[in-house]
Amino acid sequence: PNQEIILLVDWPFFLQLVVTPPILKSDCSLFYLDINECETIQQACQGEMKCFNHYGGYLCLPRSAYVITAPEPSSQSEPSVPVESNEAFNPCSVGYRAQGDTCVDINECELDMHDCQPSQECINTVGTYTCQCPDGYSKIGIECVDIDECRYRYCQHRCVNVPGSFSCECEPGFQLAGNNRSCVDANECEMGAPCQQRCYNSYGTFLCRCDQGYDLGPDGYSCSDIDECSYSSFLCQFQCVNEPGRFSCVCPEGYELVGTRLCQDVNECETGAHQCGEGQVCVNIHGGHKCVSSNRCQDPYIQVSENRCICPVVKPECRDLPFSIVHRYMSITSERSIPSDIFQIQATSVYPGAYNSFRIRSGDEHEEFYIRQINNISAMLVLARAVTGPKEYILDLEMVSVNPLMNYQTSSVLRLSIYVGPHAF
Repeated sequence: PNQEIILLVDWPFFLQLVVTPPILKSDCSLFYLDINECETIQQACQGEMKCFNHYGGYLCLPRSAYVITAPEPSSQSEPSVPVESNEAFNPCSVGYRAQGDTCVDINECELDMHDCQPSQECINTVGTYTCQCPDGYSKIGIECVDIDECRYRYCQHRCVNVPGSFSCECEPGFQLAGNNRSCVDANECEMGAPCQQRCYNSYGTFLCRCDQGYDLGPDGYSCSDIDECSYSSFLCQFQCVNEPGRFSCVCPEGYELVGTRLCQDVNECETGAHQCGEGQVCVNIHGGHKCVSSNRCQDPYIQVSENRCICPVVKPECRDLPFSIVHRYMSITSERSIPSDIFQIQATSVYPGAYNSFRIRSGDEHEEFYIRQINNISAMLVLARAVTGPKEYILDLEMVSVNPLMNYQTSSVLRLSIYVGPHAF
């Protein structure tokens, strides 16, 4: 006899299916056997459809359908073979199984009774299951598609989408904040900025600066020394010496630095830094000193004081010579502006009715000096040409006194030793 199977598709609707049992021979052996396609065919049903085997074929029905096998009539006399089914009778709804008198949920995920993709996670729910995509993916159809989070502007500066996620990046000079989305200024000066000397942080960047006396290199990081001495020849009075980050002035021998750039002559005669011996007098000059004899009187002159010599009138050879010679010493600098007053001559003795005149008696062969008389008792020695030292001049400056009332004439000489220093200071 035929066996009737009732398929309940969606209560209260149902589908009735009559299944013919296998034919038996007289010796009760099977003539042929049914093949269970639901087990032999991989993924016989697709999507949300479920495979139900029946004799000679199979059906793909919604998962909500289940099978109820009709009982056999009691009057049946011929033996029958039960229809094979991959589903036992289940009085519970889809997604549940009978357990005693109750229905309990079937965990399709644990029993591998789901059709989730390998990239998806099976989540068991009451009566069924869901296929959930990993974080960063959205389900489109049955596939999981990466979500492009960058289109939602989660990042303040730059967004980099990666499969299943995203990352934020900041522009140069900024770094990610604690929320990994915002960008805050990076203090490159505290992070090892390549500035050689000074680093100043600013918003989104930094600046390199150099100490005084250095220039910032073309790379914006390194500092190179400025050669201040090459910029001007007036930085120092004598010589400029460049040093790392600065410069200094030096003076020649016999001079000392005054302040930072000027040179001043050292008076060795006052400091005691001279080698003058007994019977000598130290005379300070620009850049050094001279040791001269304390008695410079030459015959027929005799010394009457430290620097004064007279020629006695009792000596015949003194008749045509100046009565007295006074020794004086002075020092001037090189390259002095001209004309320049350098020494004033003053008469020490004045007689009534006498007329005095002044002249250069000797020592001015190249006419580098001249006398300008001021009045009857004084005159000025004037430098007429520029001179460069070191050089020494010995000028005899003579004062001639004439008294017409007494018919008397006499003269005296100031022997002036002029030392020209080697420098203009």
